[in-house]
Amino acid sequence: MSCARGVGQRRAEALVPARTPPALRSAGATAFLTAVGWSRCVTLVLALSLPAPALAQGDYRPFGKEQLDQLTAQIALFPDALLSQVLMAATYPADVAAAAAWSRANPDQKGDAAVMLVDDQPWDPSVQSLVAFPQVIVMMGENPSWVKDLGDAFLLQPEDVMDSVQRLRAAAQAAGNLQSNEEILVTVENRPPPAVHIEVTAPPPLPQVIVIEQRRPDVVFVPIYNPVFIFRPWLWPAFPPVFIPPPPGFWWSTTITTGVVWGVGIGVSHAMWGQVNWWNRSVHINVSRHNSIHVRNRIDRRDRDVRWSHDTGRRRDVPYRGGDATRQRLQDRAARIEREQFRGRDVDRQRAEQALRDRGISTDRSALRDANRDTLRRQAPNVGREALPARPRGADRTAARERAQGAQRVPTLQGVGDRQARQQIDRGNASRQSMQQQLQSRPAAQRPASAGAARSQAHSARGAAPRPPQRPQGGGVRPSR
Repeated sequence: MSCARGVGQRRAEALVPARTPPALRSAGATAFLTAVGWSRCVTLVLALSLPAPALAQGDYRPFGKEQLDQLTAQIALFPDALLSQVLMAATYPADVAAAAAWSRANPDQKGDAAVMLVDDQPWDPSVQSLVAFPQVIVMMGENPSWVKDLGDAFLLQPEDVMDSVQRLRAAAQAAGNLQSNEEILVTVENRPPPAVHIEVTAPPPLPQVIVIEQRRPDVVFVPIYNPVFIFRPWLWPAFPPVFIPPPPGFWWSTTITTGVVWGVGIGVSHAMWGQVNWWNRSVHINVSRHNSIHVRNRIDRRDRDVRWSHDTGRRRDVPYRGGDATRQRLQDRAARIEREQFRGRDVDRQRAEQALRDRGISTDRSALRDANRDTLRRQAPNVGREALPARPRGADRTAARERAQGAQRVPTLQGVGDRQARQQIDRGNASRQSMQQQLQSRPAAQRPASAGAARSQAHSARGAAPRPPQRPQGGGVRPSR
């Protein structure tokens, strides 16, 4: 047993990243072997000693549940939005390596400002967005093989990856290591599980999904933890979880014990644009936020959010698991998602047209072009216009146009409607009648002989020569104003 103990210790140390100090490597290996039990050491040694079968470039072997849990354990407790963008970015391993190098050289750049600094880099927007969280992108750069496997698993088995995350979250919650706090909000959504085929050796399907959101949408806390202590008991002793401790020398470096360290919150406004739809087992993009920060990589869509699809043109020279056959499959999937999203628009349009037809409104565009409002009103008697006054019979647009032109002939009434013109005329008549009544109530000596005499007296008072009143031409009687 001592021999097995020594071999198991060396095998476990080999799982720890090479940059980890020797003391931490030994301590991490001992912690793992203690967690899984020394009695299982022999099984672990045999499993790790067996040579892995070589895969041809065109072969594809699906990841098992134990392998998926091994890959997702490092990020399973990330908030949903951050988790979605990590999964997207992992499908571009070359871009992740370049972005990690950039963040290592600029560790103090974070948040939206860091993302805008790399907007001119030829990286996928999902990778660019992660420089807002240097502790995440640097962690991913520490283990390139893990990034590639995680990305390939998400590309080829997205539903299984989602189930793996939920499986681990349930294990953490059962162990008392996942609950709401000042940094995150943890909620459980219940839904009847679909009929699935349960394997004998696999854990049972989860009857619920666990959602992790930021307590504040504009502040993100990145959890740092050792999966060995969080998801206990670990279900797959032969497949220990990937653990990438924070590298020393950075502002987020810390000592990992048995709990979750949430670290320092990072303020963001637009860098978090990913979303997880757990029930559809897919990730989506908030187009408005995405386009607000990725100016050179805008999504030309009017939809509020779109379903994410992998761009094989950004993969560079990194081969896919399964080779060219996988590349072709991913291209076909992207085209299908694009068609489905446009088909979704057609479905919405058809539903709107059917709703109009149910209300008695014709949706024939050629007929609507020639129809007048009276016809449309007769077609839709129940559209909520009963409260409006009925249009007078015999009224046409020609008569209305003549009345408007008649009102415009009076200079002071141009631009005024019939109702406003009548109101102004009535106010003018009332004003003249009031003035005449006041004049008649005065004594005869104070009463002016005429309106012309009154104007002459006013000119005399200002020192001007009085102008004699003029008789109207033609001997007629001058109408009163």
